[in-house]
Amino acid sequence: MLNLQLARKYSRAIFEIAQEEDKLVEYGKELADVRTGLDSVPEAAAFLSNPQVETKAKKEILGKMFEGELSANVYNFLMLLIDKRRIALLSAIEDEYRALSNEARGILIADVTTAEPASSAQQESIKTKLAQVTGKKVELRLHENKDIIGGVIVKIGDRRIDGSVAGRLETLRKELLANK
Repeated sequence: MLNLQLARKYSRAIFEIAQEEDKLVEYGKELADVRTGLDSVPEAAAFLSNPQVETKAKKEILGKMFEGELSANVYNFLMLLIDKRRIALLSAIEDEYRALSNEARGILIADVTTAEPASSAQQESIKTKLAQVTGKKVELRLHENKDIIGGVIVKIGDRRIDGSVAGRLETLRKELLANK
């Protein structure tokens, strides 16, 4: 719980800086790139999170990995996370930052589950329909689950729209059992 609160605090700080500079997308991409970079080298993430390693050594490693590739504010933010021993929270901070940025830009994230990979045309159709319903720009996170047989399940926040064959069969089964 404390880690989530800390992640929110730090993500809010970098979000406010990005908002002031009108660089929400740029900072978000940089944070995502750093996260991806650290996730791709688990040894580096473990090294940076190790409390027995000196701060100076951690900063040197981060400098070698990202200096010159990041804006000054994002780079300094990472150095602050090292100083405060919060670099292990980077994934949670990036998640929270993305949520704040999307909200500020009027973007909703829709988790879309299909039985087979959705074609580009299907993706555009789903985006358009959801944008009409919500009145906001929609970005899709695509998932596959063969168990739904066909159709689509859409989840936006706490709302779930089940248009899957498996969902319809389950509804039909419940109706038939209720009418016995």
